[in-house]
Amino acid sequence: MAASSRADLYASRYPVLVLRNVVLLPGHAATIAVASPEGQRAVDFARRQEAALAVVVYADGRPPNMLTPQVGTLARIAEVVPQPDQRWQVRVEGLRRVRVLSLDVTSPAPQARIELLFPPVTPQAHTMAQRVRTLAGELHRAVGIPDAETLRVLDATEDPDRLADLLAGQLVRDVSYRQRLLELVEPHERLEHLAALIERELARVAAPSAPAVPAASTRLSAEPVIVADETSEAREEAERLRQRLATCGAPPAVVERVEQEIERLSRMSPASAEATVTRTYIETVLSVPWLTETPETVDLARARAILERDHYGLERVKERLLEELAVRALTNGRASRSTVLCFVGPPGVGKTSLARSIAEALGRRFVTVSLGGVRDEAEIRGHRRTYLGAYPGRIVEALRRAGTRNPVILLDELDKLATDYRGDPAAALLEVLDPEQNKQFVDHYLDVPVDLSGVLFIATANSLAPLPRPLRDRLEAIVLEGYSEEEKREIGKRYLLPRQLAAHGLPETAVELTDSAWQELITGYTREAGVRELERQLAALCRKMAREVVERGGTLRTLSRRRVTPATLRRLLGPPPYREMTATSEPQVGLALGLGATPVGGMLVPVEVLVMPGRGELLVTGQAGEVLQESARAALSWVRAHAARLGISADFVERMDIHVHLPEGALPKEGPSAGLALVVALVSALSARPVRSDLALTGEITLRGRVLPVGDLRQKALAVQRAGLRELVAPAANQVEASRLPASLARRLTVHWVETIEQALELALLPHRNDA
Repeated sequence: MAASSRADLYASRYPVLVLRNVVLLPGHAATIAVASPEGQRAVDFARRQEAALAVVVYADGRPPNMLTPQVGTLARIAEVVPQPDQRWQVRVEGLRRVRVLSLDVTSPAPQARIELLFPPVTPQAHTMAQRVRTLAGELHRAVGIPDAETLRVLDATEDPDRLADLLAGQLVRDVSYRQRLLELVEPHERLEHLAALIERELARVAAPSAPAVPAASTRLSAEPVIVADETSEAREEAERLRQRLATCGAPPAVVERVEQEIERLSRMSPASAEATVTRTYIETVLSVPWLTETPETVDLARARAILERDHYGLERVKERLLEELAVRALTNGRASRSTVLCFVGPPGVGKTSLARSIAEALGRRFVTVSLGGVRDEAEIRGHRRTYLGAYPGRIVEALRRAGTRNPVILLDELDKLATDYRGDPAAALLEVLDPEQNKQFVDHYLDVPVDLSGVLFIATANSLAPLPRPLRDRLEAIVLEGYSEEEKREIGKRYLLPRQLAAHGLPETAVELTDSAWQELITGYTREAGVRELERQLAALCRKMAREVVERGGTLRTLSRRRVTPATLRRLLGPPPYREMTATSEPQVGLALGLGATPVGGMLVPVEVLVMPGRGELLVTGQAGEVLQESARAALSWVRAHAARLGISADFVERMDIHVHLPEGALPKEGPSAGLALVVALVSALSARPVRSDLALTGEITLRGRVLPVGDLRQKALAVQRAGLRELVAPAANQVEASRLPASLARRLTVHWVETIEQALELALLPHRNDA
């Protein structure tokens, strides 16, 4: 009764991996080839749930009728590497003994109900542990087993349970014998049998013709011979590795290097730590796709269809990509390039999906390498094998994941690379992206050259400004600007809403948003250049609709089309969180509407100016950067120089303080493009002339009164549209960019192109209120 209650107390359900020829002992790690669908589902379930995994061994690889409980090992998954032959290379680390009480192989992922076993540690176990340490030392001096490192660990281990498992993993390679040791829960019994095994080996080495020493117990019989067993296993493993080396297609220099490592491995104890490191290195080199290549097919009509299917708008970008594919078609994919395509733009505008579409159009495999937050050069080049826990760099790992030597590798978030004392990863990428150097790219871990010339590298970034100049020179920037409201509406109708309806179990005809609802959703519930937040809001809407259907007891068959209006949005999603800062109901003195560009698109930047009695101090607040403050000083100097012509008292600086404030002070603001708005607001405040409330301004100013061009005009024009304004004052030098504005925006927005500050003042300032 007590035993039953204890089993119930510690019984839990875990995914289970059934093996045939590998016994995992607690405290040991093993690399297992998992080929069965059931085993792969169990591993995948454990990884997704971040749960442990029960590893159990049966003679034929299949569980019996479970008439008697089986002892296994609870393990942690350390690494999973898919192999080209559909197998998974899974590295597991044993945690503790468990008893499998029942198995459920009918569920999607095989699961087991297990009982945790707690080995009792007695004084006799400590006494036997000391004896085993002495015998292990004698065996090491006689035949070199266990190795010196393991011997040091044994001497430092006080726990008899841990000591018994550690030594068993070193000495015993026979599967059935290891399983029987695993089933012995008490450390004292395991240590007794290990002592008998060592004594037998010592007697055999001392007098090969002498009879074997009898075992200390009859529970374990036919113990294997340690040295002979390990030597045979090492030879078999070396032969298997040589066969894989002969068929992997590696260059001669790599074959020679790996052959040397295999020869070294064949002379090591398979259970030694050095053998584990060498084995991992050899398997890593062999898993690189040295010869495997995916045939490239370029069909421009098919490529255009794929781009049109996956992306709305972006016509200039699509044309550039089709040109690139046409060149590859004429050169059979061997066009020599000195630059790498880099998609630059705000989040959510489709940079990653464009790269995936290119890979699909070429028929190549697609792999993503995320570079956000990478600050260690070894992440790119790999760690040298002299370091503990060394592993290859991300480029080689991407090749291994792709299983081909010519995939499309996306270097995602290139501008998020960082630098610290561990090196500069951006500098390491110079060799990767240079076609003259990457033919002989050397990963520090592999320490052999890898040919990257067949890889098509594509990068993404929100901005190229953070990148060092040498790296920018290797990139050809393809700018993806933000979407207009009309483009967002079409993307939402064609792609986002159908995708979210399917993801939430709703039919495609379940929801219909009115045009006014789309407008409310885009302007009131999102503030972005892309459509990522729009998709999140549509997902929230679908969740609300699904909940209503279930709570009302309806079914998909009885579900009728739901018409969503702005009122419906406010009821389901709450009040709109974003209200674009727009013009006030009437023009105001000292308030001009400037424009700025952010990583998430353009935004309206109101500029407020207040004059008060003082001694000529200029105060700028609202998280204004150094360049913006310099623009404010330049604006003040121009106004002072032209005060008489503007109808302003020439000595105003001696009698007044000027406070310039940029609302929404929590957002940093930088750049010279607000200079024109600063001048207009200053003149308005000093002359008491109101500023038009339906007009925004952008442009850099000079002390001579010229208006210089600014960047990101499209983003700023879209911000003007979102704010509901009708007119924009912009530098005449930017007029060449007018063709890049969306047609719907160009029809609704009147753009005034100005060359001087005086022209902007005439457009923006109204007469004095008492003269109106």
